[in-house]
Amino acid sequence: MPDPNEPLWRSTLRVAMPLNLSYIPIGLACGILLHAAGFNTLLTGLVSLLIFSGGAQFLIATMLTINSPLLSIVLMLFFLELRYALLSSSLSPYLKGQSNRFLFIFAISLNDENYAINYLKFATDKKWTGKEALMVEHYSLLFWAMSNVIGSLIGSALKIDLGIVNFALTALFLYMIVMQIKNRLTVVICLISGVLAAVCMMLTKSTLGLVISTIISSLIGFGLETTLRKRLPDSHWLWKLRGPGAKQSAVESSDEK
Repeated sequence: MPDPNEPLWRSTLRVAMPLNLSYIPIGLACGILLHAAGFNTLLTGLVSLLIFSGGAQFLIATMLTINSPLLSIVLMLFFLELRYALLSSSLSPYLKGQSNRFLFIFAISLNDENYAINYLKFATDKKWTGKEALMVEHYSLLFWAMSNVIGSLIGSALKIDLGIVNFALTALFLYMIVMQIKNRLTVVICLISGVLAAVCMMLTKSTLGLVISTIISSLIGFGLETTLRKRLPDSHWLWKLRGPGAKQSAVESSDEK
């Protein structure tokens, strides 16, 4: 049972602490890679505060190391971060009555991980308030920014080959892709996306091709999944890849929807 005499900042920090600790190693790596990509410690701190997205910051480091134009970087970040519109909309019922100023501050410090914590708390704890949710966001932002800055300081003291940076970033994004693969259709879309990325980059002769291929492959994936779920809900392309009950789970998931 929670201690009613415990200060609010401490009880909220305890809720956010597992997330805060998990940010330290990733934040250090991100700070080191941003420094290798040309960011000094001050800029690294500003990026971590203003963007506050590990995936976006790693993407920035990747595209800068291959000398991508600014427009390509901005467009890629826009599409990468567009998911936050969906995440924030699912929290909106719990934040009714809050001022526009509060909602603005809440929105700019939202990310995937603190969203998961707050959504769970809102759904299971009737006493969880917007103030506590905002504190969770700010705690995670503080730990992330500090880890980035310390990583940048470590990077300034070490000489890091950019070849290693490219390898690390490629491994990171491969990991992110693998974690998103849930059914056979996802594998097909990943392959289509890879082929389109190569073709579009050769045609445009710039990383703007990545933006174009991302949009096209997303539309193809959305169209294929929608069509299969409506017309062929038992299709083997929707079967999950993990577990012996893959077919059955796919059918149940389709029935629920």
